Amino acid sequence: MLPATRNGLLLIGVLFHLVYLLSIFDIYFRSPLVHGMTPHRAALTPPAKRLVLFVADGLRADKIYEPYHNETSGKTEELAPFLLNKLRTEASWGVSHTRVPTESRPGHVAAIAGFYEDVSAVTKGWKMNPVEFDSVFNESRHTWSFGSPDILPMFAHGASDRSRVDT
Repeated sequence: MLPATRNGLLLIGVLFHLVYLLSIFDIYFRSPLVHGMTPHRAALTPPAKRLVLFVADGLRADKIYEPYHNETSGKTEELAPFLLNKLRTEASWGVSHTRVPTESRPGHVAAIAGFYEDVSAVTKGWKMNPVEFDSVFNESRHTWSFGSPDILPMFAHGASDRSRVDT
């Protein structure tokens, strides 16, 4: 037992805080992914021959439906008439909801791979996901992607055949 001196109490306090700080990393920075599962093919036919995915950061779903008063013409118009027409007539669409960390990359992983990004990616500076994962790109013949240079290489890196993904 350490003597009840000032230095002993300080040492116990520092050790106590270090154990609690390290327990946060042990509890929260574990991968939620399960590896070693057998892949299965879907028996259903795909609803379309191709998928076009638009992801826009900061685009609020309620604003696309809100009427816009055009001061030049004096008319009330829709902000995005082409997109609204597609949504109403022929497109399948959805609205995603954020989850911390609210950075672009984790949201892209959720939309394309189907899970929220592994929080242990913070240890890599959000540059590369430290855990291998499957995405919708692995089930396609070819993928063309345009966007942020810090997000796209991550999906090319995780592709089963890198020659099928152009970034």
